Amino acid sequence: MTDLHPFIAGLPKAELHVHHVGSASPRIVAELAAHHPDSKVPTDPEALADYFTFTDFAHFIDVYLSVVDLIRTPEDVRLLTFEIARDMARQNIRYAELTLTPFSSTRRGINEVAFMEAIEDARKAAEAELGTVLRWCFDIPGEAGLEAAAETARLAVDLRPEGLVSFGLGGPEIGVPRPQFKPYFDLAIDAGLHSVPHAGETTGPGTVWDALTDLRAERIGHGTTSVQDPRLLAHLAEHRIALEVCPTSNIATRAVATMDEHPLRQMVEAGLLVTINSDDPPMFGTDLNSEYGVAAHLLDLDERGVADLAKNAVRASFLDAAGKARIADEIDTYTTDWLARRA
Repeated sequence: MTDLHPFIAGLPKAELHVHHVGSASPRIVAELAAHHPDSKVPTDPEALADYFTFTDFAHFIDVYLSVVDLIRTPEDVRLLTFEIARDMARQNIRYAELTLTPFSSTRRGINEVAFMEAIEDARKAAEAELGTVLRWCFDIPGEAGLEAAAETARLAVDLRPEGLVSFGLGGPEIGVPRPQFKPYFDLAIDAGLHSVPHAGETTGPGTVWDALTDLRAERIGHGTTSVQDPRLLAHLAEHRIALEVCPTSNIATRAVATMDEHPLRQMVEAGLLVTINSDDPPMFGTDLNSEYGVAAHLLDLDERGVADLAKNAVRASFLDAAGKARIADEIDTYTTDWLARRA
């Protein structure tokens, strides 16, 4: 069987479901932990591998929030954001919609205007210096309730940074029903933002229906349990509502028991628009290149199949038409040249 890893490594890609703090590399996490010695996060990058081993989704959230607590100044925000873009550029990620949770920073005392300036400065520098285009999704940390929802909506609408394109909802699903967040999604949507909540990751397909009907979701974060409902699959396929699938994340958080049981193939066979993403890559010991390798294995893809999968993310993105065409053409040219050299 052909080793697809070299092809995947050079393939131009877009990523739609990747979290800001969750993308902090061990080097950056250890550096921030050293700056803040009151944290329980290890300062040794090698020790972080054990720290990032999760027993279940609730444990993952606990660990994730401990890393969030390391981001305490605008300088921390700017450093983290630019370093994420650097890691993306190394993987030939041309475009990414990075999910940020501004409430987690502002409630810890970071000035909201300084926060916006820090992410925008990093975004512009990343595009100029690295060629990676970043856009933002502001998401509600569901575990923090309606106070966080109101604050996130206010920050998104009143202080909207230039790179902001969408509005999301993350955190635990169990005990955090989607419908209660409808007023805040309505505000964001009325302001021109796209709706991209997490749903169906650790709860059943009813949560996905709630995201579609109450939050007017245009894409679904994860949507893993959608395969349990044939009517939902038909709806997602008919309306071309993309799923942001994160295979390794689903195993790491125990949302799916084993990779062999992952429903990715069922999603594709049902005609869904599926995109591949890394979610919180260093925490899960992965990156986007590795996730494409996993997907290629689960779907028995060759190079053209992987390239088509990469173009799904471009199609489902909120990039403008010219930007989409540019990256899609780059994927096609790269694939054609690769296959010609191999022939």
